[in-house]
Amino acid sequence: MHTWQMQEAKARLSEVVKEAEQAGPQEITSHGRSVAVVLSRAEYDRLAGTGESLVEFMRRSPLYGQEDIEFPRDQSLTREVAL
Repeated sequence: MHTWQMQEAKARLSEVVKEAEQAGPQEITSHGRSVAVVLSRAEYDRLAGTGESLVEFMRRSPLYGQEDIEFPRDQSLTREVAL
């Protein structure tokens, strides 16, 4: 990952963005401390997930539509809690 100082990144923003797209994430530092990472849109979409809703995800489950699913519960005693 290439590291850019904040002032350099501001002055060369288009280059930072192109590098993020071609070479991967670009780190930006301020006073020697990492403060941001610039990602390509493709990398962001990959990390953010598919974009589908939880309902759509659940409908793709092999268990979708089955009505006889049993979820056994732990029958052990509860623990004591001091209040």
